Amino acid sequence: MSTSTLVPDEFQGTARNDVAGQLGMIWDLARAPLIVPMLKLAVIVCLTMSIMLFVERVYMGIVISFVKLLRRKPEKRYKWEALKEDLESGNSNYPTVLVQIPMYNEREVYQLSIGAACGLSWPSDRLIIQVLDDSTDPIIKNLVEMECLRWAGKGINIKYEIRDNRNGYKAGALKEGMKHPYVNECDYVAIFDADFQPEPDFLWCSVPFLVHNPQLALVQARWKFVNADECMMTRMQEMSLDYHFTVEQEVGSSTYAFFGFNGTAGVWRIAALNEAGGWKDRTTVEDMDLAVRASLKGWKFLYLGDLKVKNELPSTFKAYRYQQHRWSCGPANLFKKMAMEIITNQKVTRWKKFHVIYSFFLVRKIVAHIVTFAFYCVVLPATVLVPEVDVPKWGAVYIPTTITLLNSVGTPRSLHLVVFWILFENVMSLHRTKATFIGLLEVGRVNEWVVTEKLGDTVLKNKQLGAKVVTKKPRFRIGERVHLLEIGVGTYLFICGCYDVVYGKNQYFIYLFLQSFAFFIAGFGYIGTFVPS
Repeated sequence: MSTSTLVPDEFQGTARNDVAGQLGMIWDLARAPLIVPMLKLAVIVCLTMSIMLFVERVYMGIVISFVKLLRRKPEKRYKWEALKEDLESGNSNYPTVLVQIPMYNEREVYQLSIGAACGLSWPSDRLIIQVLDDSTDPIIKNLVEMECLRWAGKGINIKYEIRDNRNGYKAGALKEGMKHPYVNECDYVAIFDADFQPEPDFLWCSVPFLVHNPQLALVQARWKFVNADECMMTRMQEMSLDYHFTVEQEVGSSTYAFFGFNGTAGVWRIAALNEAGGWKDRTTVEDMDLAVRASLKGWKFLYLGDLKVKNELPSTFKAYRYQQHRWSCGPANLFKKMAMEIITNQKVTRWKKFHVIYSFFLVRKIVAHIVTFAFYCVVLPATVLVPEVDVPKWGAVYIPTTITLLNSVGTPRSLHLVVFWILFENVMSLHRTKATFIGLLEVGRVNEWVVTEKLGDTVLKNKQLGAKVVTKKPRFRIGERVHLLEIGVGTYLFICGCYDVVYGKNQYFIYLFLQSFAFFIAGFGYIGTFVPS
């Protein structure tokens, strides 16, 4: 058999020794029969997901508008009366509340959270503070224990609880905490992560809803970020989370009385928690797992947007990446494990099941992550290289613009930063998409739990001492200094932008260059804050 029968004519001659020429020929040969159809299919899939996300955002925008216009405050939808002391029974008229504070090597914030919990205004004989310390650093463990003893010396009923392992991580600690005999005396449990600082009146504002409305299982408060202005990255996080609390949680509470428990700054009815099966560590989102199971038992949830609890946003890029991996991987993994359980449930309506499966899980936890990266960072740039594939203007411009404007309503003060927010969210969508597939396929880091690093008032102290707090600089360790995924995507976008300038007709190059620079900035570690030791 001759060589000419195996190799197309285009490869014969001098071009055979020209690698670039051969690659070009391979591209031309595969373009029409393979690449163009595949890219057209990818565009259709991405446009479908974009429409799903668009409809969901518009729906929530309409609902939240009616909620605000009609002033459907929680006090109008549920009974609320201030708890009063009974002269005959005294404090026994008040329910007993357990406050749990799970922590793990929280050197910078343990005093803030324990102090805030011990400062809660509630009858002292009806309040139990439980510090669940999983710290592995003996120095930090000793500091936490000494802090608990200090407050106990002031008459606070505070319990310092430790385990000999970290099985189940946070879920395991909370589960063990509920097994102590004194918990049987409690009616409700308030949970605060180690960087959360509730105001003294937190229980007075939240517990009465549970007391007067036996159908309620959970009262969730809003987060208030104490370090939102620390750097550009924390401002971007504030914009994303403000939309979550201002719109998503409010809409879920107002319509289906269901939303995802945020894992902290909430008060649970212990009877509901137990009926739902208690804490489970099968995923990294034990809070969402509990919320879904309780909802399937028929319990209702209430979100209080006016009740705010101070907390800290991760201000280093490393900490934020780990957090977003857990927040994206966990819901996808939970959806895979609970989908059939939700579908076959007989205690809730079909509409509520549809809301949980389609809106809560599919669109918000899976489609939103995948379409952001796949469409705007992969498929749309690829159409520059393959002009035969066209993306309609409504899909490339109008829908993403509308979604962006709807997302930005949660933080009006940062509206001028919306372009930076778009670029930052697209960068983070790379990690969220990766984590989503890890959760769906249950591979690799599916059960990875890295506690989000907190700096507490370290930055403030450094400023007061004259230390310079600067944009995070690259470190010498290549694994921390350079993020190859971001650099790879940035290079791809930059090449597409250059091609669009020279040969393109789509005029996407401005977006492509800006987005590629955003990936490069993240890839070389110039994002977040760096606190010198």
